[in-house]
Amino acid sequence: QIKESATLTRDVLEQHFSDLKGTLKKLLDERLMSLLQEVDVIEQESIKPLDECQKLIEHGVSTADDLLREGESAVDGDVGTQNEKLCNFTKKALHIQLDSLPEVPSLVDVPCLSAQLDDCLLTVLKNQIFRHGTVASRPPVQLEEFVEKPGGILVRWCKVDDDFIAQDYRLQYRKSTASHFEDVYVGSETEFIVLHIDPHVDYQFRVCARGDGRQEWSPWSVPQLGRTTLVPHEWTTGLEGYSLSSRRNIALRNDSQSCGVLYSKAPTYFCGQTLTFRQTVGQPDRRDSLGVCVEQRNGYDSLQRDKAVCISTNGAVFVNGKEMTNQLPAVTSGSTVTFDMEVVQLGPCSNEGGNFKLRVTISSNNREVVFDWVLDQCCGSLYFGCSFSYPGWKVLVF
Repeated sequence: QIKESATLTRDVLEQHFSDLKGTLKKLLDERLMSLLQEVDVIEQESIKPLDECQKLIEHGVSTADDLLREGESAVDGDVGTQNEKLCNFTKKALHIQLDSLPEVPSLVDVPCLSAQLDDCLLTVLKNQIFRHGTVASRPPVQLEEFVEKPGGILVRWCKVDDDFIAQDYRLQYRKSTASHFEDVYVGSETEFIVLHIDPHVDYQFRVCARGDGRQEWSPWSVPQLGRTTLVPHEWTTGLEGYSLSSRRNIALRNDSQSCGVLYSKAPTYFCGQTLTFRQTVGQPDRRDSLGVCVEQRNGYDSLQRDKAVCISTNGAVFVNGKEMTNQLPAVTSGSTVTFDMEVVQLGPCSNEGGNFKLRVTISSNNREVVFDWVLDQCCGSLYFGCSFSYPGWKVLVF
């Protein structure tokens, strides 16, 4: 592990500083090009009026030179032509303003370009570069535990550096065959249930943290493998009143007028596990239900019946169709309802049946009720189900 992590760290450092060199060169080239363009613009704008002034002066000198040669020719000619040439020369001289010159700017008004380069940039860069990057021998946070869930894994992590004050954690995962990690959780909690996990497949997990008041993330923890052997919970397909997600773990009560109980595809809830429902609420009804049952029964519009325990959306708890005195808070959007069960056997259990008791804990909105559910048969696994009278309800099960 030491050699492997050291090799990986060297590769990361070399790649990072190589990228920095390329980026810095690109930025310096862009800045140089911008400054050279500024020089070009100033040069062109400043020299244009001077060029025009020079052309006017050169034109005036050329005109005076032509006039001078014409006057010499008039003087040197014979008497007959001399008078005519002198007359033409005099007329032309009167129309040419030889004493007029364009205004020439003074020397102090003419731009004189120069470059101002502050050497302190190198000092600032040097100080920043020598403080850039650190090498840590141990990450401040490590993965602690993996708990199998149906179609998911509960991942727990903990701090291993007491001096590190964590503000946020960042959990990533990937299939062991994949090349890139992806974010699955960012927040202040130290555990998270990763859903959409394929059973009997290895996944790699890693976690890092961000210190209080800091922007950068800490080094990653040592990657660890996690897997689940439990098949994911799925709603059964084909019931007219409900639409399902692609993974069939989310059920939406649609606008259909038909009603009935939507059951799980199979009895995938086992005692000793936690069954969780997370919902978006619609219009409530006293016959609504979320719960578990021994068997699927068609023809019912609610789990408020025999061989079932459930909670209504108003918080009422039903055991075998009878309402309990204790009541939980009403179901709200984003809240979770959980069912936990453990077996308490009262008598001999066989295929022909026998007394069988389950201790049930139902939790909702930080409140819970605990009761014993007596059945006349052994139940190693149970179905789950839901029923809603009105559209808009959406339930995720895990």
